[in-house]
Amino acid sequence: MNTDNVVVDAGIPAPADLRRVLGHFATGVAVITAHDGTRPLGFTCQSVVSVSLDPPYVSFCPAKSSTSWPLLREAGALCVNILAREQSALCRQFAVRGADKFAGVAWDRAGNGAPALAGVLAQLEVTVEFEHDAGDHTVVLARIGDLRAVEGAEPLLFYKGGFGGFAA
Repeated sequence: MNTDNVVVDAGIPAPADLRRVLGHFATGVAVITAHDGTRPLGFTCQSVVSVSLDPPYVSFCPAKSSTSWPLLREAGALCVNILAREQSALCRQFAVRGADKFAGVAWDRAGNGAPALAGVLAQLEVTVEFEHDAGDHTVVLARIGDLRAVEGAEPLLFYKGGFGGFAA
């Protein structure tokens, strides 16, 4: 087994080492959306995780540098759109700061009013219940109100800085 050992200075790994090593953990990719009454809002997020079945909670972690997250938080009702394998371009579109992220994107309103993106693998309608400061990110705990999934579709995965799919 070939390994790249990381030398930790004084117990604190360098950010580049963290990114490289934690990149070995494949994650799904989602676009978190909201509507502020005037316009749709959204950002790409790879840190969505199931937290609890009872009550039904998920968590995600927006960067503190995000200009989108404060606007989504203010809107209140959110939709976690879990991307399908062929949606890497959509992922990149929602990851760009200051762009019209919804340009050319098909969407409808979810039951809670947040944008539900077309063609995604699954959607969770959520409301924020708690936030916790966590270094350069915020940990958000959100309660699931409604959810749906498309059976037979494959997920978009992020691994070692690139996008791909799942192979059994």
